[in-house]
Amino acid sequence: MRSDAVKKGMQQAPHRSLFNALGMTQEELDRPLVAIVSSYNEIVPGHMNLDKIAQAVKMGVAMAGGTPIMFPAIAVCDGIAMGHIGMKYSLVTRDLIADSTESMVQAHQFDAMVCIPNCDKNVPGLLMAAARLNIPTVFVSGGPMMAGHVQGGKTSLSSMFEAVGSYAAGNMSGEEVNEYECKACPTCGSCSGMYTANSMNCLTEVLGMGLKGNGTIPAVYSERLKLAKHAGMKVMELLEKNIRPRDIMTEKAFYNALAVDMALGCSTNSMLHLPAIAHEAGVELNVDIANSISAKTPNLCHLAPAGHTYIEELNEAGGVYAVMNELDKKGLLYTDLITATGRTVKENIEGCENRNPEVIRPIENPYSETGGIAVLKGNLAPDSCVVKRSAVAPEMMVHEGLARVFDCEEDAIAAIKGGQINEGDVVVIRYEGPKGGPGMREMLNPTSAIMGMGLGSSVALITDGRFSGASRGAAIGHVCPEAAVGGPIALVEEGDTIKINIPENRLDVDISEEEMEARRAKWQPRQPKVTTGYLGRYAAMVTSASRGAILEIPGNNK
Repeated sequence: MRSDAVKKGMQQAPHRSLFNALGMTQEELDRPLVAIVSSYNEIVPGHMNLDKIAQAVKMGVAMAGGTPIMFPAIAVCDGIAMGHIGMKYSLVTRDLIADSTESMVQAHQFDAMVCIPNCDKNVPGLLMAAARLNIPTVFVSGGPMMAGHVQGGKTSLSSMFEAVGSYAAGNMSGEEVNEYECKACPTCGSCSGMYTANSMNCLTEVLGMGLKGNGTIPAVYSERLKLAKHAGMKVMELLEKNIRPRDIMTEKAFYNALAVDMALGCSTNSMLHLPAIAHEAGVELNVDIANSISAKTPNLCHLAPAGHTYIEELNEAGGVYAVMNELDKKGLLYTDLITATGRTVKENIEGCENRNPEVIRPIENPYSETGGIAVLKGNLAPDSCVVKRSAVAPEMMVHEGLARVFDCEEDAIAAIKGGQINEGDVVVIRYEGPKGGPGMREMLNPTSAIMGMGLGSSVALITDGRFSGASRGAAIGHVCPEAAVGGPIALVEEGDTIKINIPENRLDVDISEEEMEARRAKWQPRQPKVTTGYLGRYAAMVTSASRGAILEIPGNNK
């Protein structure tokens, strides 16, 4: 056992004395030591129930003959961090989580690991750690929140942000906003639509690192506790069979994840996280392949915010495995891959039928013949940018408008709420990338303000930062290279004509190459606004956004 390095032999007598200080018996030390990495805290709604999940996992591990030992991982609530300096810290926690988990597992020589994440950055952060460590690992998330109910309809956090925009436009009273405030988020769990947290929890299931239902069983269901116990038992089976994360997270597994991403209509943030996770697993995943996968993968689900169904309904319809089963009918998945269940993808999804064709469209009757996410390129985004195509109004799929340029999120929001944005405009928010922000903020406030002002089907938004998985409309994010390193988005001027063509995967500004070079010659680099503390060190070390996916920090990526 790996853990013999801290348990066996005369040289480890001091180590054993410290295990004695923990109250461990010899019987416990004779068993494999299993790390239970719990993201429990009391500030994130998606994590407030993880103490119970962790206890269930520990019971499962002990039932199967292991010794479970818990330690924490941090997690930020993106909703609470939104719209202020806190959002600059969100994305960078992904790497902190990966680094700290790697450090704990290596320092204490655990034999296996169960990860218990639930929100936007700690799901990919822990997947990155699992790929680096490559010891038998199973994931079990805390589960999605139930949808809220307001005025006879279901709702979620994105409705809350849009309500603020409606209030600013005079379309909603303070009392109506308060009703949403009290009812939009009724339970613990990750926010109830197909936002980033639920996207990544579902894709964890597709990658093969989580058990059936990992992404969809609601947080408040007792079934979630049973799943956690099974995850604890399953990791001991993986340890016995020596099935490791890099055996599971292969190149073909990531292609499966991209295909199901397209079918589900996941958050655009998956285009940041999947390449980063793949990198740690020794797989170089170029986001350009997303379009070729999208071209042959139909969009089967319109979950909130793209539609009016929620994760709880996806669960009742058969969950992620039912979606995979639909895709397999046309041979769109690699099904001979081993997973954390100890079985292949084919064995996992066999018999998992679609129980609600209104929630999961049959493969013969999709919402669209192409996937829910598109990667665009053009002279405004020569490397790439990403849009959640399934959430874009049909009339905005091809759009041409005048640029309204802002060098930070706050200025854009002020202009939107101040009535300074007109139908047809293209709002450009720059210097919000990984280096220039720093931290690549996620901007749900501007997109929600646009929707709340009634401009969602006539105004586009473009940024070198990120748009939330809760964003709707023509919100194009992750423009790379970012403004801070001289990307073309830094050269756009007020009143330039911007052309968006999502069907043709294009994003361009209508100026000549000569004019672009003339502007580039005049451009001056800007100092990031935050130059001290962790963010300052981070901004100074980021050498390439690499499509915003892999942050090249010395000593960080293995």
